[in-house]
This record gives sequence, C-alpha cells and structure tokens, in this order.
Amino acid sequence: MQKRKRDEYQCPLEVTMEIIGGKYKGVIIGHLIDKTLRYSELRNLIPHATPKMLIQQLKELESDGIINRKLYPIVPPKTEYSLTRRGQELIPAIIELNKWGLNYLKEENIPCAYKGEIS
Repeated sequence: MQKRKRDEYQCPLEVTMEIIGGKYKGVIIGHLIDKTLRYSELRNLIPHATPKMLIQQLKELESDGIINRKLYPIVPPKTEYSLTRRGQELIPAIIELNKWGLNYLKEENIPCAYKGEIS
C-alpha cells in the first residue's frame, strides 16, 4: 500500500478525498459495486477516460487498497478488478454521492447519459 503524501492531516476528509477524489475514482468504485470487471469493460463504461488516465486511476486505487487487480497469465492478458474489503466500506458513501448527483442534475435540468442508479 502506498504511503500517504503527508504524515498528518487536518481533517479526515482530506485523506478521503485524496484517495477517492481522482477524476474517475468514484466512478470506478461505483461500477465495481457487487461485480468484478475486466479492464475492457471499465473502458467501455467510462468512455471519456483516456486509457492512460484510467490505468493511472486504477493503479492508485490498487495502491491505496481500494481495489484488487487480478492478472491472468494468458494470451491475450486478462485483467480483472474488484473491490477490496476497504473498498466495500466506501459503498454507502458512493451510493449517497450518486444520489446527490442525480438530484443535482434533475434540479438543474442537466441531461445525463446514465439513467440508472447504483446500489
């Protein structure tokens, strides 16, 4: 697991946001709720993420102990991602953040391609 950037934080939210605050980290966690996904599936679910950005976010989440990465030694390589116990502890927060976002989009009359809810 990666050592935090600082040895001390003024507020627990600082470290929380440092860990899940990346551009696609919350989205990745949301997609991994109750499922294991291959890299290609995550790419399809998050089309705005460049491959470089998606790989970086996945590596950081793995380093922080939020996701598991399982590499199968086959050709072509198969990589699967799932939530760790620590990652599963974030599920209630991610669900609430998703609800807040859905309400915000509705109140502001902003269209959203994603019509479902995570649960």
